Amino acid sequence: MLEKYDTIGVHYNSTRKADPYLFTKLQAFLNPLSDKTYLDIGCGTGNYTSAFAKKGYQFIGIDPSGEMLKKAKCQNNSVNWKIGKAEKTDLPTESIDGIIASLTLHHWQDLNKSFSELGRVLKPNGKMVLFTATSEQMKGYWLNHYFPKMLEDSITQMPSYKNIEANLKTNGLYIDITEKYTIQPDLQDLFLYSGKHKPSLYLDPKVRYGISSFSSLANAKEVTHGLHILKKDILSGKINDVITKYENTAGDYLFMVIKKTY
Repeated sequence: MLEKYDTIGVHYNSTRKADPYLFTKLQAFLNPLSDKTYLDIGCGTGNYTSAFAKKGYQFIGIDPSGEMLKKAKCQNNSVNWKIGKAEKTDLPTESIDGIIASLTLHHWQDLNKSFSELGRVLKPNGKMVLFTATSEQMKGYWLNHYFPKMLEDSITQMPSYKNIEANLKTNGLYIDITEKYTIQPDLQDLFLYSGKHKPSLYLDPKVRYGISSFSSLANAKEVTHGLHILKKDILSGKINDVITKYENTAGDYLFMVIKKTY
């Protein structure tokens, strides 16, 4: 079956770039060393993988999409790019010193198998840094107002915190640190809720094309209607009332640092 990102990947890098702040957080949580080997699972076009490689760190980038990896190879030849999935990396046992997984968890077909496999390749003192959104956080996105079915599908696809925690425990892993992330106005990586403070971003088809929820899950009729209402609300200022209604303290995304129990 053609990977969904084989289609999205064609123009992906026009709107999806390594955000400096997010990279700094990933680097701080991972705390990599130049003589160790790290894995970016679900690396996509390798924007964050390449950012680490440019700092002198040794990385393997794994993704199921050949189109994405083609883009990744074009921007950096020093990374070992491999076709694979979280459920099956084909890497040796305990060969990886650390793992990053950025906005990929919801694409894993089997959470239990994925954590089992990643736990297998991770060295005993290694750590895994996840950047994701929980289903609980996504219920607080004002996008729910304009695209309810699209968000419902996306939320269903996104594992809950409790589900993540339970599957980690089953595989001898545990959550050591969590930190909420709230969308910043200068965000450069235009993923799903990147337009939180800039609603007009969603009116740009290039931005929508780089977001899997719009590209793969969305009902075309609902999206067309939702965009029409959103544009009217932006012009009238009503969007501000909608945004205020959805204000919350849950954070928009979440960093999770995972360690082995042994």
